[in-house]
Amino acid sequence: MNTRELQDEIIRLKKEKDFCILVHAYQSQDILEVADFVGDSFGLSQRAAETSNENVLMCGVRFMAETVKTLSPKKHVYLANPMAGCPMAGQIDRELLQGMKKEYPGYKVVAYVNTTADTKREADMIVTSASAVKIVKSMPDENILFVPDCNLGRWVESQIPEKNFVFYKGGCPTHMKMREFDVERARKEHPNALLLVHPECLNEVTKHADYVGSTTGIMDFARKSDAKEFIIATEQSIVQHLQFEMPEKKFYLLSTKAVCQNMKMTTLVDVYNTLIGNGGEEIVLDDAVIKESRAAIDRMIEAGK
Repeated sequence: MNTRELQDEIIRLKKEKDFCILVHAYQSQDILEVADFVGDSFGLSQRAAETSNENVLMCGVRFMAETVKTLSPKKHVYLANPMAGCPMAGQIDRELLQGMKKEYPGYKVVAYVNTTADTKREADMIVTSASAVKIVKSMPDENILFVPDCNLGRWVESQIPEKNFVFYKGGCPTHMKMREFDVERARKEHPNALLLVHPECLNEVTKHADYVGSTTGIMDFARKSDAKEFIIATEQSIVQHLQFEMPEKKFYLLSTKAVCQNMKMTTLVDVYNTLIGNGGEEIVLDDAVIKESRAAIDRMIEAGK
């Protein structure tokens, strides 16, 4: 089968087998085109919980599929490529976080959604890149232990200087590959372009941004802006998707190194094989993990209101 034939068969199969297909925005364009929903990880989890489908297929990485299962425990949730993990989520586990909590008594644990379901059990609050500033600012606590992404954490700290932060020294390898010299080069090559930056980037990059926000936020900004040129400081797939959506505007990569190999593991054939029962992995979580990680997520949802 060619790409179009494979896409048509996937669309037929998902209807026949009652699947909702979730696709993170860092996936390739051919996979986006068969999605029911495209977006950031937590937003996708919420959309899946709202559907009536019995089965959910996540085209992303493992922690995202775990979050889907946490919010939809009665659904069958599948990860299209079982090898697709998030390096950042793997940098900290529940035991390590328990040790940090003992080291910093009295500090409230704020965990980025890019963590495993098991790690989320130890968090007082969960945040997304879009909600982190608002939620942490709303917390009555002055002392914050922010895990695992110190780059996102320091960006949040810069917006809330009145609070005390301690960070775990983790982060996204893909976003940390972008550096200040990339900004200097891109500004010279594209002097009329706005720089849109994901807060997982190093401070040396975010400090130059015209806009800092989540993947969805970056895409929304580009849609609504009157500007015609943009430098994109996040995973390179976003440039391709924006080019497809807005061919009248120009989008440039900040760095050719901004490639998430874990996201790129998932292929259109992986999606097809999962639907025919010849691939993928069903996500199974213990009841205690679901209950305790869900409690932390529910606190985030309430705080976000």
